[in-house]
Formats: sequence, C-alpha cells, structure tokens
Amino acid sequence: MDFELSDAQKDIRDTVRKFAEAKIKPLAHELDEKEEFSVELTRQLGALGVFGLIVPEEFGGSGLDYTSYCIAVEELARVDGSQAATVAAGVSLGVAPMLYFGTDEQKKQWLPKLAAGEQLFAFGLTEPDAGSDSRGSRTKAVKNADGTWTIDGSKIFITNGSNELTGGVIVQAVSDRNANGDPEFTCFIVPKGTPGFTAKRMHKKLMWRASDTAELYFDKVTVPDSAILGKRGTGSRQMLKTLDSGRLSIAAMGLGCAQGAYELALAYAQKRVQFGKPLSRFQAISFKLADMAMKIEHARVFLYKACWLRDTKQPFGKESAMAKLYCSEVAQWVANEAVQIHGGYGLMKEFDVERFYRDQRLLQIGEGTSEIQRLVISRAIGC
Repeated sequence: MDFELSDAQKDIRDTVRKFAEAKIKPLAHELDEKEEFSVELTRQLGALGVFGLIVPEEFGGSGLDYTSYCIAVEELARVDGSQAATVAAGVSLGVAPMLYFGTDEQKKQWLPKLAAGEQLFAFGLTEPDAGSDSRGSRTKAVKNADGTWTIDGSKIFITNGSNELTGGVIVQAVSDRNANGDPEFTCFIVPKGTPGFTAKRMHKKLMWRASDTAELYFDKVTVPDSAILGKRGTGSRQMLKTLDSGRLSIAAMGLGCAQGAYELALAYAQKRVQFGKPLSRFQAISFKLADMAMKIEHARVFLYKACWLRDTKQPFGKESAMAKLYCSEVAQWVANEAVQIHGGYGLMKEFDVERFYRDQRLLQIGEGTSEIQRLVISRAIGC
C-alpha cells in the first residue's frame, strides 16, 4: 500500500496552507466577531482554484481527484472553519450536484462560474420540519399547463444561500405523489433573482459565524421545465449521492479543526510555565497531546482511504459515513482537550482555541447527524 501523496496533492496542501496562514488567519477573529461573510476572501479562494479542483478542465476546473479537494478543505479548516465551510458547501453541495446530474446545457451555463468562484450555489434540502427526515419535505413543485413549474415552500440552515456571490440554489421539492401517497422528489435549479425567491441571512450562530447561513423562501416561484436538475423524480437519489461525497468534505473539516486545535494546544503547552516548567513537561498534559496526535493521525489515514475508494470508483458510502462520524467526533474531543490545556485562557475570545471549540460543534450535526451516520453504518453492516 502506498500512503505517499502525489506531487500535485503536496502542492495543493502547501499552496492552501500558505494562503490560509497569510490571508485568512489575520482576519478570522474579526470576521467571526462581526459575523461577516468575506466576499473578498471567497474571490481570492476562487482565484486560487479551490472551487474548481474536481471540475473537469473543459468547464474551467483542474480535473483533480477528491482526495486533493479534501486536502484543501482540511488545510482551510486548520485555520478557520467558516472559510472551510464556504468552500466545502460551494463544492460538495453546489458544484458537485451540477457536475454529477446536470445536463450538458446546465453544466456549460453554470460550472465555469462556480469553478472560478465567481458564483456560489446553495443546496436546498433541510426544512423547518424536515432535517434528518429529508423525505418529510413540504416544499412543493406543481407542473403548470404551459410546462413550467411553480415552487412553494421554504428551506433553512442553507450555507451560501444569501451572500453577494450566491448565483442560485438547487432545491429539492415534492413534484408528485403515487397512489400510496409516497412523494416523488425532483431537484430544480432556481437562479438568484427569480421572482418569488428570497433569502434571509441567519445571525447569532454559535459557530461558523463568518460563513453565510440562510433561510430560503419560495412563494409561487415559476421556473421552466429545463430548470429540472437531470431528470424528474430522481431528486432523492441525487441528494443522497451528493451527501455520500459531501460527508468526506465535512470529515476533512473535522480533521482540519482537530489539527488546528492540537497545534494551538501544543504551542501553548510548550510556552506556558507552571511550577517552574512548561506544561508540556507534565505527564498529564503530555499524554493528552500524545492522544490528540494519535487520534488525528488515525482520522487522517481513514479519511484518505475513504477518498481513495471514491477516486478509484469503489463503493465508499459506508466509509464516508464512518469518516464523517469519526473525524467530527475526534474534532470534538481534541477541541475540548485543547481548551482544557489552555485553562481559563481557553475560554477567552482572544485565544483562537475558543473559536475552534465552537466551530467543531456543527460537525456532528451538518450533512447528517452522528446518529444518522450510525444508522447508515449499521445498515451497511447488515443490522
């Protein structure tokens, strides 16, 4: 087995790390405090090429593998969860559905702008009464006599849904019901500015305060039949396939968050002196740091394996759920221990570890809760 990254993957790691350290880190605290989405940083990330990593060259991307993309997300999350969230949602939930299921016309229309980071697309799945139970969606799409569709409903907790760069949303809606009352789901592309489509930025979040989270409203929104993403009635399958890959990017966020929190804790323990010696010289602290390093390394190896399975076109649904579950819970544990090592300072906003502690909390909820991941895994192993 070869665990060595390719030269291209190493270059991506180095490039994104340098950008995150030089451009994002100096602004992360201020953007978090102000709950400010940075259009400028997002555009710079677009110019860096991170939004187009998995997009074929014919549509303006780099045509690289999913491992390369997850490495980029990991490096961003190592410095700031908000910017990592913007990229992860922009690629896994915006670019990817268009790439996997879009018609040639849809790909030509949207992918070049998305790959360049000139626009972002949101992924409209979660509703006020439909979270883990995605099939409980109440947003409806009714076909009109002239062949158009009218969409009514709402979505909530939608990343990249309301900022200046948002170009539109891919929204899942109930497009019909069979004789038993079971819903048919279809995904529609709804461009920003479509009459009746509005977005409202959500504030006062615990975490990812510099990312854009929105409520979306559809009030008699009319779109043409050509707005259907792929084929009618395949919405649920599209969403599930999208989430299989998307979980890998959330796992990468967990891994990066854990790495960043660990590095903060290690640096603090090496310089903080108590009882005449650095904290890192006390066994109670050094063992915490050793366990952090071990768990992070285990998380990285398994995430990269799951990405490798996807890149080599092998089944990876179970492994993506495992990676998302494990990496998010490692992030939770490491961030908690990192705050403990900082003591009272770890509870102060002047110390970055406080932000890491908050940012990790969504990772056990977004793109399928830890409970849902365990359900996916248990079914995959035959329970």
